[in-house]
Amino acid sequence: MGAGLVGSLLTLYLARRGHPVQVFERLADPRKQGLAGGRSINLALSDRGWKALAGVGVADDIRQVGIPMYRRVMHDGQSNLTFQPYGQDNQAIYSVNRGSLNCALLDLAEAAPNVRISFGQKLTRLDLPGRRLHLQDAATGEEHDVPYERLFGADGAFSAVRAALQRTDRTDYSQQYLEYGYKELTIAAGPDGSWQLEKNALHIWPRGNFLMIALPNLDGSFNATLFFPYEGDNSFAALRAPTDVATFFQATFPDAVPLMPQLTEEFFDHPTGSLVTIRCWPWVYHDTVLLLGDAAHAIVPFYGQGMNAGFEDCTVLNQLLAQHGEADWAHVMAEFARQRKPNTDAMADLALYNFVEMRDRVADPRFLLQKRIESKIAAQFPGQWVPLYSRVTFSPDTSYAEAWAAGQRQEAIMQRVMPLIETEADYESAAVQTLVRESL
Repeated sequence: MGAGLVGSLLTLYLARRGHPVQVFERLADPRKQGLAGGRSINLALSDRGWKALAGVGVADDIRQVGIPMYRRVMHDGQSNLTFQPYGQDNQAIYSVNRGSLNCALLDLAEAAPNVRISFGQKLTRLDLPGRRLHLQDAATGEEHDVPYERLFGADGAFSAVRAALQRTDRTDYSQQYLEYGYKELTIAAGPDGSWQLEKNALHIWPRGNFLMIALPNLDGSFNATLFFPYEGDNSFAALRAPTDVATFFQATFPDAVPLMPQLTEEFFDHPTGSLVTIRCWPWVYHDTVLLLGDAAHAIVPFYGQGMNAGFEDCTVLNQLLAQHGEADWAHVMAEFARQRKPNTDAMADLALYNFVEMRDRVADPRFLLQKRIESKIAAQFPGQWVPLYSRVTFSPDTSYAEAWAAGQRQEAIMQRVMPLIETEADYESAAVQTLVRESL
């Protein structure tokens, strides 16, 4: 169930292992109808995602729809810029349009042998013991049953497959919403499709209690997203008229407003999306049903790892099938869930942690100084000190749980180091050098 990003990639993996795959998707085919406007945050594709795409030989195809971003560019309230590279040696994350990526993966999946994809198919009931899907066709309203051998629930944060599993005994489920929503807006392309901001960067306007980000598109525009409280003085509730929006944006994002000619129209035309973290257990029903991607572990988007984590699910499942063979699906599914659950829980925590960092810490001079000191430590002690962001984003063989634990240890060290430092030159002092060596 689900022909989104994870469902499409999983289909490729299963098909290339020789399985016939039938995919059912609730929505219409995006290649014919297009995606709903104003609902899709541009995605950041990083090394875990690239590893998963390379596993089925489609990474080169997908690079055609991505733009590398080598650094963050922070915009303050006076239109001044500061910069923070994402990694070392030109390491980059890639801005990809969700719709373009989904359509590319669907084309590749549909071209695989023994794959059939059916759109407009709503799962209304799941007979777990009987292994049958009860589906309703969106176009005709007709209902029909489909038997299955094994069912993979890749149908998103509000998964119908997971909803059926929740009705079984001893199932845990939680959903945690932020008191923030998001609004998708557009920074227009310049003349002849040029980019009006630095193209190869993720742009952030941190404002303490809220933020706006922008990621580049191939057509010269940027997909901008405002993350904003639902209620309060500065909130969606407070911006009720076009003049309210224009006045607020001009005062808050002065360098962006001249680049957003459709600002007020988009603000009221585009829906306000919610931000939810979902955790559940178990992910498995006997040897017949398995949850993957957002259906198992939806997270907020502030580390750019939601899609990458879902793609990594496909990598890990494929590795387990190669390791244990396909005669014992019960063991493979159980081991998959056992391995992935602590890592996706860690990634959920990391995404919430990074929300605070992106919202206000990236504008704090002390935070930026700390990041420069961390870079000095990493250069002086290669292998012993790897920044948390690099562990998560550029180290696909390091688990999320290991990265988060290492990041917490390093942050504890920095809390001891930073009181001794006022400028970068202070890092060379004997006291700081001794403290760093002893801590490592």
